Amino acid sequence: MPSHRPLNEIQKQIFLEPRTMENYQKLVDQFHNDPRRGVQTSLERFKREMDYQDREKHRIQKMLEIEKTLIAKGVQGIAGIDEAGRGPWVGPVVAAAVVLPAVFHWDGLNDSKKVSQARREDLFLKITSQALDFGVGSASAAEIDQVNIYRATQIAMERAVQAMHQPPQYLLIDAMNIPNLAWIPQKNIIHGDACSASIAAASIVAKVTRDHWMEQLDLVYPQYAFKQHKGYGTTRHWQAIQKYGICPEHRRSFSPIAQWSGIEN
Repeated sequence: MPSHRPLNEIQKQIFLEPRTMENYQKLVDQFHNDPRRGVQTSLERFKREMDYQDREKHRIQKMLEIEKTLIAKGVQGIAGIDEAGRGPWVGPVVAAAVVLPAVFHWDGLNDSKKVSQARREDLFLKITSQALDFGVGSASAAEIDQVNIYRATQIAMERAVQAMHQPPQYLLIDAMNIPNLAWIPQKNIIHGDACSASIAAASIVAKVTRDHWMEQLDLVYPQYAFKQHKGYGTTRHWQAIQKYGICPEHRRSFSPIAQWSGIEN
């Protein structure tokens, strides 16, 4: 028979139930005869969210295959490493190294470029509070100009590993090698942030850390709107450079900054 309980009370019950098949079946048995659209919509939402969680669990388990293979060989302390900020005209390149916990529930973990800003911020807090270990390193705009962006990225990655509490036993690196850490076994993985959970976690930490840095820089140089474009070469950024010149955090070796006739040395 249809339930005579208030609609908001039933919706609250459905909302609070953990998203499992057992709970879904229990709710369906209890409310499938309730003709109110609000009840049925809540059940449909429960099913969608449960299906999403199942898909996420399967996707993330697939992203852990590389780590699981290494663990099966007795390797511990596997650090995923990635960077953020190779392309912008301003600021440092930032790298992060992350060792995942044995068990975690981080829905949406993925390459940082595929994750919304709100989800990145949420994942950043979860990763930095739950990871077994992590470290963050950077190389400044001046260092980038001195040694080139590729080498500066390696330096930032070295510093991220050095910032960890314990040296990792193995490095999974997104599309790079780190020669100065050759004493640690390492694997260069193309598109690693999309196929390794450890590297994806590092990409989130690096991206959010750099975004926060750019937001602070925006307070110092508000005329460039760094908070909006994070230092990338947007039309608004270029127009600000033409109007105000460059600031000390601009990468003078980057085109078109280097070719700009009004560059200030």
